[in-house]
Amino acid sequence: MRLDAPGDVLGVADQVVDLVRRLAGPRAEAEVVVTRSDLALTRFANSFVHQNVAESGVSVRLRVHADGRTAAGGGSVVTPDGLAALVERALAAARLCPPDPAWPGLAPRSPVPAAPAWDEATAFAEPGERAERVRAFVDAAGGLEAAGYCRTGYRAAAFANSTGHSAQGVAAAAAMDGIARTGGADGVARLHVDRLADLDGAALGARAAAKARAAVDPVELPPGRYEVVLEPAAVADLLHNFAMWGFNGKRHTERQSFAEPGVAQFDPAVTLVDDPLAGSGLPFDVEGTGRRALTLVDAGTTVAVAHDRRSGAAAGVGSTGHASPEAATFGPMPVNLRLSGPAPAGDADAPAHAPAGGYRAQHAAGAGHGDGAQRGSPVPAGPLVDDSTADLVAGMERGLLVSDLWYTRVLDTKSLVITGLTRNGVWLVEGGVPVRAVQNFRFTESYPRALGPGAVLGIGSRAVRQPDRFDGVWWDAPALRLAAWNFTGGASG
Repeated sequence: MRLDAPGDVLGVADQVVDLVRRLAGPRAEAEVVVTRSDLALTRFANSFVHQNVAESGVSVRLRVHADGRTAAGGGSVVTPDGLAALVERALAAARLCPPDPAWPGLAPRSPVPAAPAWDEATAFAEPGERAERVRAFVDAAGGLEAAGYCRTGYRAAAFANSTGHSAQGVAAAAAMDGIARTGGADGVARLHVDRLADLDGAALGARAAAKARAAVDPVELPPGRYEVVLEPAAVADLLHNFAMWGFNGKRHTERQSFAEPGVAQFDPAVTLVDDPLAGSGLPFDVEGTGRRALTLVDAGTTVAVAHDRRSGAAAGVGSTGHASPEAATFGPMPVNLRLSGPAPAGDADAPAHAPAGGYRAQHAAGAGHGDGAQRGSPVPAGPLVDDSTADLVAGMERGLLVSDLWYTRVLDTKSLVITGLTRNGVWLVEGGVPVRAVQNFRFTESYPRALGPGAVLGIGSRAVRQPDRFDGVWWDAPALRLAAWNFTGGASG
């Protein structure tokens, strides 16, 4: 069976619900999500494309509740026999499951927001179009060794349940993540966009190369607490961990989260919003609940956490549209977080995210930000490759500029103490100017405390949308200037 349009996908979902009614009787409850996805990835290493892969598939996720018991199953065969086998497996599993007294029921019929506009050219991009971005990245790196990927993706999804509720949507997106290397030093540039046309490999390659050249011959500094400016790539790690461990409704209900709604846990400059409809997100979750912007932190005060129907019922509130197939185990999590501060004067209508350009040299020339990664941008020099980060660094008397965090692991979920490493460039800043590259550090830091009241000294005026390893997940991350960050030793210590 071909599933080339959202209506085709919805037809399969309706078939599965009908099968459950026929096999388990009218009292059985069922919900099903059918997703057609096309994902393509062009990888490059040693400055040339070495792999191009693509996959197209259909997944069917069914959850049934019969005789007080709940089970879920999935499959990829959408023939009549394949769908019947899926229903029979799910019903058989339900009969073997323990009773489920906390079953929250199915989502009732309710309106679902319209899906954001999606770009067909991105959804069905050819390998050559991704390779063009790779070539531009490599050429802009100016002879430095380059590696990374360019990817495009498309999802058409439909939901139906036995209450008669249904929804459908389509999403497409593109992303690029690349490094340039020289003398053992790496520079990185990443960007997630809704249209492949807005992905400028040359601008990203120039950014990565400038940071790599500025990172050679690093000096060693002693561990300690330093004032820092975290670039967007590093801030994305904060948002990822806030989403997974902090604003997770299941963990909050189980008292494993730091989040305390109604408490001023963050600096007043901090606002956090989860907003899938501000980009290439689907307008509903796997339970069929419509997804809308959810404010988690408002001017420093925690106001909400993310819920699916089960965690929302346990907390005495409704679902916020954050159900996922993994939520039963890991809990419902925000997946499209945007961090923002107070809007600059005269800039109230600024976009929620901006691409990886905005170089200070452009402002000197009178150029605007544009809606891509600035084709034809002047080649940046030094580690300050965008004006938003440069503005934060300019106010720092002595501290560190940090490009990226990685290998981060949670030591304590309640206080969200994280340990990890810096990578892709660290610089000592003195008098508002980066003066020396610094060897990588290991750090141990409580992320909420680092952004706590009085700790945020500045938030960048533009966020750079950072890709996640999972399709449909992104982080709108501006640069951050923080009063202190706890570096505990060298990267090898």
